[in-house]
Amino acid sequence: FFSIIIGLLVVPLQGALVPVLRMFISITDKTGIEISGQYAAAWFVHSAFAMPLAIYILRNYMMTIPNTLIEAARVDGASNFTIFWRLVLPISVPALASFAIFQFLWVWNDYLIAFVYVGNDRPVLTYVLLSMLGQRGEGWQTVAAGSFVSMSVPLLIFFSLQRYFIRGLTTGSVK
Repeated sequence: FFSIIIGLLVVPLQGALVPVLRMFISITDKTGIEISGQYAAAWFVHSAFAMPLAIYILRNYMMTIPNTLIEAARVDGASNFTIFWRLVLPISVPALASFAIFQFLWVWNDYLIAFVYVGNDRPVLTYVLLSMLGQRGEGWQTVAAGSFVSMSVPLLIFFSLQRYFIRGLTTGSVK
């Protein structure tokens, strides 16, 4: 099962644009719920394509948690739910922060998914930056200024989660 999940990492997002869009249209036809053209469509697609990476990162990180720690909690009478929420999840904060950084940067910089599934009615920042550019290529100064402003959010996210990211990288290095 894990090998199949790893195999899904190589499926390009661009190869699934048309089938997923057709699926959203068929859902709309059958239920009347409009998914395409909404922000929810981009959320669904980004969430679905992020799952293999999330499973890969978190599974490999959680495999490094010593079994003796979980057995000790079980001996103390902790349920599986308690073991997960009070032991495994706090230990896994560096892996969760690493995944959050990767996922946020991927979604923040994505123009294609927002353009295909959300459209022009509800433009995202990357689309607005593209629309700042003139028809004949003029207006680069506005696009450059907008790009620098839009870079501030990913930098803020990265620097706020950097300590968890570095902690996750160096967890098993010194024994």
